[in-house]
Amino acid sequence: MATLALDFTLPLRSFELTLALEVERTVALVGPSGAGKSSVLRVVAGLAPGRVAYDGEDWTHLPPERRSVGLVFQDYALFPHLDVRRNVGYAGPPDELLERLGIAHLAHAKPMQLSGGERQRVALARALARDPKVLLLDEPLSALDAHTKSEVRHELAELLRELGLPTLLVTHDYEDAAALADEVGVLVDGTLRQLARPAELVAAPRDAFVASFTGANLLHGEAHGTVGMTQVRLPDGACVYSTDGATGAVGVVVYPWDISLAREHAEDSALNVLHGEVSSVVEIGNRVRVRIGPITAEVTAASAERLELATGTPVYATFKATGTRLVPL
Repeated sequence: MATLALDFTLPLRSFELTLALEVERTVALVGPSGAGKSSVLRVVAGLAPGRVAYDGEDWTHLPPERRSVGLVFQDYALFPHLDVRRNVGYAGPPDELLERLGIAHLAHAKPMQLSGGERQRVALARALARDPKVLLLDEPLSALDAHTKSEVRHELAELLRELGLPTLLVTHDYEDAAALADEVGVLVDGTLRQLARPAELVAAPRDAFVASFTGANLLHGEAHGTVGMTQVRLPDGACVYSTDGATGAVGVVVYPWDISLAREHAEDSALNVLHGEVSSVVEIGNRVRVRIGPITAEVTAASAERLELATGTPVYATFKATGTRLVPL
């Protein structure tokens, strides 16, 4: 299997971007705006300096036009005066790709006549028309509305698995990264904080930023070890417990879907219990996100209805010590 290898340091405006990374299938780089994600794509494409190799072949000094790279821009960058067939044909033979991506019926349409999902497919087809060895995707779903994004995300994930190309994508949306990539790297201020499979990032975040970026609640507290357990005192005086070992200032990591809600205190196996009033209730599809004090829980719509959750409702939020991670601050 071919490998894209990166190893470079690139001075940016306020920090240095330093990255050593090997890409075999699909790797997503996530992080806040200005973290250096798009600069990584520029290095691979030959638009910025840095050491790049493909399957042992040194690309470092090759100009962009001699690198076998397909690049999909964030805004798709389609030629507005050309129809779909000519947009794709600008890079290579278009017909097979139009059929493959389900846009053959749009061959004579102009970009302004297309939906966001259709424009994204055209941009992908144009990138693939070069028959590239490496695929680069810059925020591939950010220009889509929520409904279209879900559909196109699924289609793109299937296409990437089918292609099997070394693919590097950048996004600020962890959900997109987890759905599309075999591995996800969290990039902050030019430094790769952690690189792992999506499930591993959730199960064992290396630091507080990784935990919060993957969707966790992050509570600050002071840890004190006890026999087989760590007690963490929160700023409001409440205590929570974790099976992770730690002392001193820590971040307490608990994911919304690991939190149970009840109107009355239940005697169950969950050691951690926080009591408070609901401050917000937000429906997301068939799930409901509920904010209680410093944490957010995620429950099914049926559970939210059964508990009659609404702003001001007093509830108990419980979560297990075994599902509570501790990370250094």
